Amino acid sequence: MIRADHPILGIGEALFARQPFRLFKGLLSAYAAYPIAERHEKRTIRPKLAELRRYYRLPFQERLAIARERLYQTLVFAGQSVPYYRELFAARNFDPEKVRDDPRHLAELPCLTKDIIREQGERLLSSPLADVRRHACKTGGSTGISCVIHYDQEAADYSAAVTLYARERIGKKKYKPELHCACRFPDPAPPQWPSREDWHCLAMNRSNIFFDRIDDAGLEAMWRTLKRRRPYLVHEHPSTFYALACYIERRYNSGKAFDVFESSGELLQPYMREKIASILRCRVINRYGLAELGVMAYELDDEQGGLQVLESEAWPESRPADDGENELVLTGFRNRLMPLIRLATGDKAKVLETENAFLLTNVVGRIHDVVPINGVPYPTHHIMDMLDHRIGGIQEFQIDLRAAQAIMRIAPEPQANPAEIAAKLESYWPGAFAIEFVDHNAFVRAGHRAKFRHVVSA
Repeated sequence: MIRADHPILGIGEALFARQPFRLFKGLLSAYAAYPIAERHEKRTIRPKLAELRRYYRLPFQERLAIARERLYQTLVFAGQSVPYYRELFAARNFDPEKVRDDPRHLAELPCLTKDIIREQGERLLSSPLADVRRHACKTGGSTGISCVIHYDQEAADYSAAVTLYARERIGKKKYKPELHCACRFPDPAPPQWPSREDWHCLAMNRSNIFFDRIDDAGLEAMWRTLKRRRPYLVHEHPSTFYALACYIERRYNSGKAFDVFESSGELLQPYMREKIASILRCRVINRYGLAELGVMAYELDDEQGGLQVLESEAWPESRPADDGENELVLTGFRNRLMPLIRLATGDKAKVLETENAFLLTNVVGRIHDVVPINGVPYPTHHIMDMLDHRIGGIQEFQIDLRAAQAIMRIAPEPQANPAEIAAKLESYWPGAFAIEFVDHNAFVRAGHRAKFRHVVSA
């Protein structure tokens, strides 16, 4: 093994960014590395990808009938196998057969919230966690207190297949390279190569840009990496690439380093879309996903086709909110370990049924902020990653910039040691924050369903 920053790896990166080596690496990934990795990890993704291709070739009315049957079967399973739903159905005298006849009867059930998920815990599981292969996924905190969702293997494999299918629809074949932006952790030394993540990247034909700051220095380093690697598709928060587009416009007028920008993780504002597309000279594709269910909507036919709900995976609803808007509610089909029925996403959107698809319109969702730390701007999703993966023990946080010194308010996990959390924060960001340990009532909240910003500035 060698260090991940060894010069020979830079030479290899430059070589595989050029043809025909670029194509060779892509074909190696698609037809050798990915099948080997899938078999080694005991996953079943490619057959599910083929299933999705067949499904979405069907007319919408046929797909709609299949989706309604899946909704019914999900309700039957949950009512029989999950303690929370078994008791809820009995208390409400709810019969899934009515939903089979008319999905509007689904509204007889209350919505599922993160508070309920945290409160009910194992009563939302169909079997003990020790009995099944599972994948835990922590939700974000922009639509309520974070909680952990447990996926069974089948659901995890379908989630991976959905991402592959959606990207395939917009031209990103498996042999075309992709790039993912990831948090750079302040680790003391470069890791060894090859790591498990390096093998994963080979199988996915993917590379990573690790970054933390989005000042001019950080954005210039990101741009140079993009120009050097020239991926087909880049996946990242739109606020980060809007900042990059503004920097490129100011420094170079415009530039091109990739073909498709896939927006994820927060709301894609129209002004962001326009700036990214025009300055970085790329197609911009929007998608909607959440930790609880995975990718649930995608611009399968580019922007003009709208944000199409993947009804093979979930049943969509929009329910009226207190402010006159509509909240997106989803019932997932795949996860039998932890079925989520009428999950209130906390995001505002109207579900529109057309001749060809369910569309999400008037979407208002998560927004990420920028936090100045010792004079350097950092995106909040970098701070979230640091808190989750390097500090730990934190349920929720909020940064208050209204005082002379920024205040970080932290709601710790019950078993966490506040002194250890404070010490780690100080080691990573010396003198940046006054730290307060609070309960959730101390956070500044605004908007429907206690949606709040992680940064308070006014």
